[in-house]
Amino acid sequence: MWHAAMWGGISGSAVLLGALAAVFLPIKKRLIGFIMAFGTGVLIGAATYELLEDSVESGGLYATAIGFLGGAVVFSILDIIISKKGAKNRKRSSGNTAENSSGLAIFIGTVMDAVPESIIIGASLIGQQTVSMLLVIAIFISNIPEGLSSTAGLLSSNYSKKKIFALWFAVLIISAICSFSGYTLLDNASEELMAGIAAFAAGGIIAMVGSTMMPEAFEEGGAITGLIAALGLLTSLILDSL
Repeated sequence: MWHAAMWGGISGSAVLLGALAAVFLPIKKRLIGFIMAFGTGVLIGAATYELLEDSVESGGLYATAIGFLGGAVVFSILDIIISKKGAKNRKRSSGNTAENSSGLAIFIGTVMDAVPESIIIGASLIGQQTVSMLLVIAIFISNIPEGLSSTAGLLSSNYSKKKIFALWFAVLIISAICSFSGYTLLDNASEELMAGIAAFAAGGIIAMVGSTMMPEAFEEGGAITGLIAALGLLTSLILDSL
């Protein structure tokens, strides 16, 4: 069960790594856009191949559809709420996206992104004792630019580097705890419930990709964004086939 916490912590650590890069390395926004585009493709593939496909096979289309739509709706509602509080551009790398931002809202938004992802990482260990590497890689890639852009917002909100790193370390711990909880609490869940939860996470991931990652990827990456996203989706397919 401790493997669940470890893999959740690994996926959450990408936010901390992104923060370190934002503080100490001059990374071009175009490169961040490319990373975001690739992560978009990988996440779409992970949601499709690893979550939705398995959900339909194990729990049926009805449970999967309800879970998927529920995840998309809940994420969208929460995203609207925290966006109005100052976390609208938490995955944006541009310096001016920090304007009118709230440090607490950015942190809450990052946690909101991390919780369902981490829970499903832990749940993927149930029954097979092997984590879904596709999910871990996809979430890890998407969290790096979030750490970069969120750190820019916090710095502009006059947060100290020490406090910023403490916040992102807290995200790492929360991710590990949620992954551990996903493994322990869902161990005896029915196939229909597991299917609904996995689909719920998939719906949240797709909603998050569409509202936060795709716009940034195209804005910074330009016309080549589609090709890089396609490469990310192909990578998901390859990883799922291994």
